[in-house]
This record gives sequence, C-alpha cells and structure tokens, in this order.
Amino acid sequence: MAKINDTRIPVIIGVGQYNDRPARDTEGMNPLGLMREALQLADRDAGGGWLKDIQSLGVVGQISYPHMRDIHLQLAAALGIHPPFLDLTPPFGDRPVRLINDAANRIGAGEIVVAAAVGAEALRTSAAQAAIKGPGEKVDSLLGVVRQKAQSLVNKYGLKTPTDVYPLYENSCRVAWHQTLGEAQAESAAIWSFFSKVAAANPHAWLRTPLKPEEILAPTPQNRLIAYPYRKFMVANSAINQSAAVIMTSLAEARRRGVPQERLVYPGPGAGAHEPDDILARSSYHDSASMSVSIEKTLELNNLTADDLDCVELYSCFPCITKMARRTLGWPLTKPLSVYGGLTFGGGPIGNCMMHAAACMVEKIRQGAKKGLIFANGGYATHNHSIILNRALPQTNVFPQDYDYQTEADRLRPPVPDFNEDYTGPGTIETYTVIYDRQGKASFGIVIARTPEGRRFICRVPQDDQAGIEFLTSGKVEPIGTNGEACRAEDGYVTWRCGNL
Repeated sequence: MAKINDTRIPVIIGVGQYNDRPARDTEGMNPLGLMREALQLADRDAGGGWLKDIQSLGVVGQISYPHMRDIHLQLAAALGIHPPFLDLTPPFGDRPVRLINDAANRIGAGEIVVAAAVGAEALRTSAAQAAIKGPGEKVDSLLGVVRQKAQSLVNKYGLKTPTDVYPLYENSCRVAWHQTLGEAQAESAAIWSFFSKVAAANPHAWLRTPLKPEEILAPTPQNRLIAYPYRKFMVANSAINQSAAVIMTSLAEARRRGVPQERLVYPGPGAGAHEPDDILARSSYHDSASMSVSIEKTLELNNLTADDLDCVELYSCFPCITKMARRTLGWPLTKPLSVYGGLTFGGGPIGNCMMHAAACMVEKIRQGAKKGLIFANGGYATHNHSIILNRALPQTNVFPQDYDYQTEADRLRPPVPDFNEDYTGPGTIETYTVIYDRQGKASFGIVIARTPEGRRFICRVPQDDQAGIEFLTSGKVEPIGTNGEACRAEDGYVTWRCGNL
C-alpha cells in the first residue's frame, strides 16, 4: 500500500455556530457580524490562530441583507486577509457541503494549507427593521429573491417560494409510495417529532421544545396550514439569526500545530448533481435522479453502505425531501435522520443550514461516532450534494476528486413530458397543492395535470371554487389520478374543474 502524503490529507479542525437573540429583534446582528462570530468560534475550537492564515474562504450567499452583495469581500477585509481563493455561492442549500468538498480538493491538490467555509442569515433582524419602516418601504427578503428566480409562468400561477413547490412532491410521493394521506402525514409527523427531540438536545438549535407527532399535525393558530398538506411545524424556519463555520487544514499542518488527534475529522469524497431549474421540466414529482446519484455515488466512492453509517443528516426543508432521501439511502424510521434538529427546529438559515449540520456532525464524530453522511438539497428539489465525514485516518489520498456526476444523473433521468402552456380540455391530475394565507384560509389551488396524450400543463383552482378546494384537501378521495377539465378563465388563467364533483 502506498504511503499517504499527510500534506494532502484534508481535515476539519474547527467548527463554530452562533445564534443571535437580542432583547429587541431590531437590534440584531447583520450577516457579516454573524459570520465573524462563527469563524471566531471555529478558530477557538481549532486552538486559535488560524484565521490569519486562511488561503481559501468560501462564503454561502445570504438574502437577508440584499445590499451586501459583496459580503465575501467585506468578510475578508474584516478578517484582514487576502486569500487567493475567495468564493461566494448562491444561497442554495447544497452549497455548504460543496464548499467543504472544494476546500478538501484544494488541500488535496496542494494549492492551499488552510481553508474556511462560512455562512449566515439575519432574516429576524431584517424583518424586524422592515416592520418599523413606513408604508411602501417594507422588504420581504425571502420573497424578493425567489421572485427574481421564479420562471414567469409558475410565478404567474402562484408557485413563488419553495413552500409552494415542495408540496407538489409531497402529494406525488404519497401516491407513488402507495400511502394513504393518513400514512404519509404520520410518517412526516414521526420524522419531524424526532427532529424536535434532536434539537432539544442540541445547544445550538434555534427551537428546543420537543413535540409529539400529534402536535406536529394538530391544527392550531400556531400550526396553521401553509401549503397543503404542510402545516407550519413541517416547514423550514427561516425567522432566525444564525451562522456556522468550518475550518480545515492538512493533516500535516494540524499535527505541526498540535491539534489533538481525537479532534480531527476527515472528509471523504462527495458527489453532486442537479435537476432542471424549471420545475415544469421535471421527469416526475416523486423521484430525483440527481438525488439518487448524489447519495449512492457518495457511498460508492467511500466503499460504504448505509449499514456502515453511525449518523446521517438528510436535508429537511420539507418532509418530502427527507422521505425521498431516506428511501434512496435505505434508512429506517427507527434511526435518527438528523444530528442538528433539521430546518424547522435546528434552524433554517436559507442556504447555510448544512453548515450547521456539518458542525454538529463533527461534534458527534468527536464524541465517538465513526462515519456520517450529509445529504444537502437546494433550490426547488434542484441541487444535490452529499459528503462523508470520518473519524478514522484515510488509508489513501483521495483528494482532489471530481464530484460532478451530472452526466450519470442525466443518463438515469426518465424522459420529461412535453409541456403545453395554453392547453384547455380534459386531463388527469399529476400532482397539486393548495396555498393558504396567514389566517389559514385557502387562497387558491394549483394543479399540474396531463393531457390524454401525456403532455403536462398547469392550471389554477380559484378561491371561490370551494367545492374544488374541498375536493383537493378533504382527504376523502385521492385527487391524483382523477379526471377534470382545463378551461380558460376571464382573468387569463387556465382553471381546473374537478370532474368528480
């Protein structure tokens, strides 16, 4: 066996997480301050003195302060460093894992010795400050960003945020997995209840009150419907001020500077792939070739099976993604699916959630776990990246590695149905959801359907079609697979008339 080159073995030496909870939300920190706090905590965790030596600084994009477009430059200036590699990613949920993979590649290639990855959101601060401004001045940072990215057609029909889109997957998955509505909701509630218990034991989590499965499902003013069938306790909690950071170096440098062996955590090779950006150009709404490739290829690259893993973090913006990932992995409900508490309870800082998961997994491995997998998702079930964290010293130099497995995902993806934007006539429901306002009242329904020839089209169930809304949400009949009629309405929408009414 060839001797490993310890100058090319990447190791995680420090992690930091910070929650900002001021007495008044308007006095909260901004993302730049939060990032500095997380990096300083990670530096302290690594023994101190590393920040001035950073040669690669990866920053996850933030949305809470839109004017801070060059926050990566501001952060480097605040740290007093001029790293040759300075990256700012889009605010996608897969990016923390990709940044860790990038840092491992650069260390493995001998390009750098010290790297850091960091991200933060201060949506709680920005929302509070916006609330005290005059009429017309308020800014919804999250909605503003997603509106910029939304395709005009889906935006027109009301699919404006991830909260609107992911229920399309939830409802489609339920039918594909031969579950009743009650069975699917029970699975979601069981997973989310477990997340809340993990968060309760995690000092870095934002919400630390454990909830029972029946509380996850209970209709209360605090747990209103958001987008059918999701209630508030099932969706990511972005109303937070959180930051997290990871510091990495080479094994040789860690040894030279006296980092104890028991505090070293080794990343293994990862894999990433993505789906088409256009949600109407997906092959289906109950599977993802890029998710499967990301998870399965990561296991293969590390010569592992699911049985070899001590812990996992399966991305949890909404139940459908976690449930899809656990089926891909073959992970049972009886084992924890998170080490930090998920995006509802651990906290959902938009693109930086999995940096918190990575920090918690490092701590878990330091406490005795041997191997953990992090699966990250971003966009609208679009971007996927997975990576392994290990306790044991690798036996070979595996970095740098090419983590791009897009070609394989594209090869495995089933054909995408043709789309007809102006279709009217008979059709069959492929998937659907109903969007609710802040008072828990149905605003409108969205139906994605197929023509008799198999082409896809989108239409809307208006708020005043109470019978149609009731049909989609009562649970008495499974709407997917039922027939109806697409009709052109005076308001310019194509509307759906349920054929079973």
